Amino acid sequence: MSHRNGSPGRAWSGKWALVTGASAGIGVALAEELASGGTNLVLTARRRDRLDALAQRLSSTWRVQTEVFPADLADPAAPERIFAFTKGKGIAMDLLINNAGFGQYGEFPSVDKQRLLDMVQVNCAAVVHLTHLYLPEMLARRRGDILILASTASFQAVPYISTYAATKAFDLLFAEGLAEEMKPYGIRVCALCPGSTESEFHAVSGQEKFIRKAETAQEVAHTGLKALAAGKSYVISGLRNYLGAHGERLVPRRFVTRTAARMFKPLKK
Repeated sequence: MSHRNGSPGRAWSGKWALVTGASAGIGVALAEELASGGTNLVLTARRRDRLDALAQRLSSTWRVQTEVFPADLADPAAPERIFAFTKGKGIAMDLLINNAGFGQYGEFPSVDKQRLLDMVQVNCAAVVHLTHLYLPEMLARRRGDILILASTASFQAVPYISTYAATKAFDLLFAEGLAEEMKPYGIRVCALCPGSTESEFHAVSGQEKFIRKAETAQEVAHTGLKALAAGKSYVISGLRNYLGAHGERLVPRRFVTRTAARMFKPLKK
């Protein structure tokens, strides 16, 4: 990845950032963007081999400090373990990126119950938990930033990925409300809302056949960090996605949901 002049990652140069879900897709792109701007990184995800490879590449390319902590955020105890790890290292976290998340396509009754519950745990509960752990220290220093990965699915119900869309609506509203609460303390909070993105997400969630024109993970990461540095409470990545999300407000909600259902309805075998 080539270094960009005016990279938004430079806003955290010499500081520490925690990136969850850092082993693939947007998580990797966020780590790359930050490292290119001189940000030190704590990388967490489930796959240690990927984390180690990324940490080694970023530290050797950009001469930043990197720490790796494998964790599965579907485990309710994982946020406390991550926090204990960074505390043990004496790291003051200036940027928390709640990026980890996943979806699952299919009619609701046919999707494994535990996968749905894990989705709520990772996409919502872990976001709240990590934010609540790291925010008090940011408040004490009167300095800190939080980026939360939402989605264009945050703006509407999406049949056949109903639980995922609901978790992302939670993330958007949580970020927007928290942004307003924290503004008097100098803490910036932003929800990043990407649409289709070139990553493993669609393969993992079973949505590969629905991919439309996708942005690169690098484009999404750049947009999110730029918006956070500018003090925005949310940003929709990509003009097409922006127009689509806001265009939905002009028509009845039931129409939007019904249209999405036609698009996503599984083919009968």
